Amino acid sequence: MTARKKSKRTAFQANQEELKLRCAWLYYVEGMTQEQVAHNLGISRLKVLRLLAATREDGTVQIIINSQAQSSVALQRALEKHLGLFEATVVPASDQSEATIANVVGYGAARYLSEQISNGLSVGVGWGGALQACMRSLTWQEVEDMTVVSLLGGLTRASVHNPSSVAWRLADFYQAELFQITAPVFVPDTSLVTALWDQADFRDLRERARSVDIALLSVGDLSPQASIFRRGILAPNEAKSLRDAGAVGDVLCHFVDQNGRVIDHPVNRRVMAIDPTDLRQVPKVVITSGGVRKAQAIRAGLLATGARVLITDVAAANALLELPPIERTSS
Repeated sequence: MTARKKSKRTAFQANQEELKLRCAWLYYVEGMTQEQVAHNLGISRLKVLRLLAATREDGTVQIIINSQAQSSVALQRALEKHLGLFEATVVPASDQSEATIANVVGYGAARYLSEQISNGLSVGVGWGGALQACMRSLTWQEVEDMTVVSLLGGLTRASVHNPSSVAWRLADFYQAELFQITAPVFVPDTSLVTALWDQADFRDLRERARSVDIALLSVGDLSPQASIFRRGILAPNEAKSLRDAGAVGDVLCHFVDQNGRVIDHPVNRRVMAIDPTDLRQVPKVVITSGGVRKAQAIRAGLLATGARVLITDVAAANALLELPPIERTSS
């Protein structure tokens, strides 16, 4: 390498280091949003995301929480025993607002997923507020041959809240190959669902979904605050019909009863998403949801998918302990 080339490379590295520090300062110290940081620095939001991840990875930014966590550990162990889990993560939340719960549970999910990332990993991904928040706190690392499978269809209009957007963001962040259900998450009639799943590409995707190493999911309830109703994916008046049919919530946009069974309802016959029961053979199924109002839906989601890992908040954990325990068969 010539002296001139070496000098240019050194200057580029110095500029990148300065950009990383400025990005971290604006975001963590001045409290700007990622969009505001991108505008201030004249770079893309994706570049901001990667720079922030780099500051956490290389130790430029260190988040230290000083706490005696005996109570959280005890709550986690109680939850694992009560629900037959391999692992439970319980995070504190200052309140039960939608945004707070999504952010803290999403942070917990990001810590968990970042530790699982490795070469050749395949990840199936659902959607929801916690999973959207999760994408903001991932730790960057170089990874090879990683694949991401979106477990549900999307919307015909572009939106940050598109059900398929979480998988896209995860694949983009780690530069992984992405497999998507390129169809609306809800289609007009059952015959179209059948026709789409009969297509070779969709059959292959379903098999990929059943064979992922990790499935990262969220669940929804039937309240007006649930994303599926609040975002207009389903009409609010359909909640009553679903509730009358025995539903307590949805997993991958499939509505399930308190025992995790997919209910017989017209909405479930129109959904283009992986059936939650198809994930029961996946080695690690992770439910990431919080909030007291979702307790029944979380329990149903664990039963529907066979999930053995749960990431939730303290209030939801306590509410879950008041529900009947889950008896698991040995595996």
